Amino acid sequence: MRRINVVGSSGSGKSTFSQKLADTLDVTYIEMDELFWLPNWEQRDDESFFEQIKNATQRDSWVLDGNYTRTQAYKWERVDTIIWLDYSRSLTMYRSITRSIKRAWTKQELWSGTGNRESFRKAFLNKDSVILWSIQNYKSRRERYLRLKDQLKDSPIKFIHITSPKMADEFLSLAKLYH
Repeated sequence: MRRINVVGSSGSGKSTFSQKLADTLDVTYIEMDELFWLPNWEQRDDESFFEQIKNATQRDSWVLDGNYTRTQAYKWERVDTIIWLDYSRSLTMYRSITRSIKRAWTKQELWSGTGNRESFRKAFLNKDSVILWSIQNYKSRRERYLRLKDQLKDSPIKFIHITSPKMADEFLSLAKLYH
């Protein structure tokens, strides 16, 4: 386990889990959202985004946090492990909503140097709301990862399916023991 992609629904805890795992394994943590978002909520064009991913994943070991389906050809070129945080819709929705409220309240900058901050309007009253996106995409994302899990059964890529926060904590504890 040296090149890992952590995937899952918005609000599943990908970033927190990925940072903890990277720290435990003493490897680089890469946040795909940080590679994608430019200042003023501008999106990086695909060519540039793919290049960012290729460059970031050239290291010998890393934990990559994020989905971005269109990037699979680039991010999985060198991946040896995919970890899917597959939590209930109610838990991911709760986490997504409370995270958005906290970020809007504290006005924390999401990615250093971008000036990008969540607002109550952006989180709750916008057609591009991450909460709305999460509601609309939960089922299809889950179905996609269930298919992928089945497709990778005989692959050299290890697929780890984590279905609860308790299971995630146990995985991190075991990673500490074996590192």
